[in-house]
Amino acid sequence: MAGRKAADSGPGLFGDQAPRPLADRLRPKNLAEVVGQDHLLGDAGPLFRMVDQGRLTSLILWGGPGCGKTTIARLLADETDLEFEPLSAVFSGVADLRQVFERAKERRVGGKGTLLFVDEIHRFNRAQQDGFLPYVEDGTVILIGATTENPSFELNPALLSRCQVFVLNRLDTEALGRLIDRAEREEERPLPLDADARAALVAMADGDGRYLLNMVEALYNTGLSKPMSPEELTTVVQRRLPVYDKAQESHYNLISALHKSLRGSDCDASLYWFARMLAGGEDPLYIARRLVRFAYEDVGLADPNAAVQALAGWDTFERLGSPEGELALAQVVIYLATAPKSNAAYAAYKQSLRTAKDTGSLPPPKHILNAPTRLMKEIGYGDGYAYDHDQPDAFSGQNYFPETMARQELYQPVERGFEREIRKRLDYWARLRKDRQP
Repeated sequence: MAGRKAADSGPGLFGDQAPRPLADRLRPKNLAEVVGQDHLLGDAGPLFRMVDQGRLTSLILWGGPGCGKTTIARLLADETDLEFEPLSAVFSGVADLRQVFERAKERRVGGKGTLLFVDEIHRFNRAQQDGFLPYVEDGTVILIGATTENPSFELNPALLSRCQVFVLNRLDTEALGRLIDRAEREEERPLPLDADARAALVAMADGDGRYLLNMVEALYNTGLSKPMSPEELTTVVQRRLPVYDKAQESHYNLISALHKSLRGSDCDASLYWFARMLAGGEDPLYIARRLVRFAYEDVGLADPNAAVQALAGWDTFERLGSPEGELALAQVVIYLATAPKSNAAYAAYKQSLRTAKDTGSLPPPKHILNAPTRLMKEIGYGDGYAYDHDQPDAFSGQNYFPETMARQELYQPVERGFEREIRKRLDYWARLRKDRQP
């Protein structure tokens, strides 16, 4: 793939007359025109300082679609006088990389640097990512990788250690509004939208500047001049689908947001994240399984009915299917968010596993062992066992831990919900046990 200057030097006989999408015509000419990324490009931003000092290093730009990753990479090449070599990890392979590195070596001999931009860099496999390392390390190329996925999960640690990671913001309402203003100046006419429809258009873009400009262009192409209402707008353009990949980070981010909102007893936020997952195409049965897990982990015995409700919601969804069954899951979300919370059972379970691992293979005390043979009886199996139901209060107070092991208090119920009653029972039995110890 040829470098930037080679590609720009020969547009062809009719190249200047070829139609260009609005998003391409409005592409920023310098870093100051980039919207929504002031934390990186403002006067105190790290990328501004790099350019100002002329010391650009290899970078990973991490952000959602349409936030300016490719544009920033091109402008960094322009403003640091580096040859721009773009590659897409979707369409490129080892042979393309070799050609880029050879051209970069030749330029370096002539005193010219190369900025290698790799779009969707996370799509390169581990071996391909390792191939960058010597050329990045010796300065043959300045690598700028763009990714929509969490670099911690998708990029090699060796490559990450040689690059700085910068997180780009999704474009907010103000930034998207500035893009609309630019489009109106470019077209020399206002968008055919009333104020409410204009706000709806920004919401439809969902932080994606490129998608917004494509919708703006579609509106101009209608030839309408009378301002449209939000209802009329939806007949011309479609809302952008939410960014959600059931196999990638957004999946884990949203289930984490749902789980923590439930744990924080924020019913409204819990419903919002639940709806976000459904809108993104998540399998409702996955959500149902996570709700059952939450009922046991974070509500526990503070409200034993929480698990019953979660299982009933799961069962109802399987019987009704979508979309009717999703109401049952929404009810479970509300129940769990408003239930008293306790992780005492979860904590006791984890502590019991640690204790069992630490104590090894200690045998049970003989008095609680069955003695089905004469030999077992002769060596003391079952000797001295007190049958609890024969006691006046159905409680013997005997020791059930290994004889050489100190008694453990693994379960610590909280003073909330049903566990308050369990706490009273445990305290009662603890007093009886203390009184009846030999």
